[in-house]
Amino acid sequence: MQTSSKENNKRHLILALLFLGWCLSYLDRLAMNLGIVYIAKDFNLSPSVMGIVLSSFFAGYALMQVPGGWLTDKFGSGKVVTVAILFWSLFTVLTGMAWSLMSMIMIRFLFGLGEGAYPAASSKAIATVFPKKERPGAQTIMMSSNSLGGVIAPLIATPLLVWIGWRSLFWVIGILGIFVAWLLWYYLKPANLQVDSSEEEVAEKASFKDVIRIPITWKLAIMWFGMSTVIWGLISWMPPYLVGARGLDLMSMGMLTSIPALAGAIAIVIGGQLIQSYWSGKEKSVAIINSFLVIVCLYLLYNAPSVTFVITFLTLCYVFHGLVFATIFSLPHKVISKTNIGSAIGVINLGGMIGAFLAPMVMGYLIEIFNGSYTPAFIYLIVCAVLSITAAAVINSKRELSFEDNRIIIGSKSL
Repeated sequence: MQTSSKENNKRHLILALLFLGWCLSYLDRLAMNLGIVYIAKDFNLSPSVMGIVLSSFFAGYALMQVPGGWLTDKFGSGKVVTVAILFWSLFTVLTGMAWSLMSMIMIRFLFGLGEGAYPAASSKAIATVFPKKERPGAQTIMMSSNSLGGVIAPLIATPLLVWIGWRSLFWVIGILGIFVAWLLWYYLKPANLQVDSSEEEVAEKASFKDVIRIPITWKLAIMWFGMSTVIWGLISWMPPYLVGARGLDLMSMGMLTSIPALAGAIAIVIGGQLIQSYWSGKEKSVAIINSFLVIVCLYLLYNAPSVTFVITFLTLCYVFHGLVFATIFSLPHKVISKTNIGSAIGVINLGGMIGAFLAPMVMGYLIEIFNGSYTPAFIYLIVCAVLSITAAAVINSKRELSFEDNRIIIGSKSL
């Protein structure tokens, strides 16, 4: 029992550190979404150019998803996690030193490359240290940091943005990142990432080509494309929308947008636990129903008569999105071997990050050509959410949600 308790403590510490790394990554990127109001004034940016600046991060982030997964499966999660955080923290500092529009775009692109390896590496660490039955719950707890970052960023970044300016804000966050990288390097040593000796899952490592042949991987990637478009479209353009179209000041906007993010974080954690227990095998229905509810909330949000209703429907949108998010990132741990999970997560997140890359840019372009109207931008989000429903609808629950069947699909190797 003593050994078991020690192993559990080790797992929980690693989970907490990975969670911290995710929170930092979201603080980094959301600081840009908050700071873009000031940055746009300093560089005299139009809405379409603002969208390009916001999307430049996602271009690098998306490009690194698949290579990041391959590197993680090849070299291990500990090394990739540490290097990724150091790399992106360096470019966070450099963001505060940007001297022109082009330098800002290039720095944010390279910043995205650094962060791009972290999703696969952190998921691989979860698969390595947690028993198979506990992985979906651990994964969703870790990924709830996505929404929690949306809580932390406004509460920390907005006051700093007002007090010290956007340049100093990025310097502070970058220095914090270097410290977090040291923590993860120290605690994610190979000895702490040993496979649990009681683990009964046995699998040979498949090639990357074999992994991408699994149909569920691509369907989850398309689902995440739709849902990622929605969430990053909202994250990118709700600050300008609330300040410009709804008349809020920057500080009030920052405080209010933390409410939906907190609700989303709670929904992801609860969703992960429900999927691990009560909703196991029903993931397809969960994804379809909640994606539909996201669409309803988007429509109500834009047509809301007051800021109170805007925040209410935005909060509900985050909750239903969180349940779909939990489904998308729980399933790979249930149906794909831990030896190949890095590559699979890389492919899935690539789909999502293509959506995240396009969302700020497309929405900014639509807002500009329609003379400041946000209606076409919200329609774009709804269309992408419909795509997510379509991808979920074509999942074959009996075959694709089975670990054994996905082993067979990979090929003649007995995986």
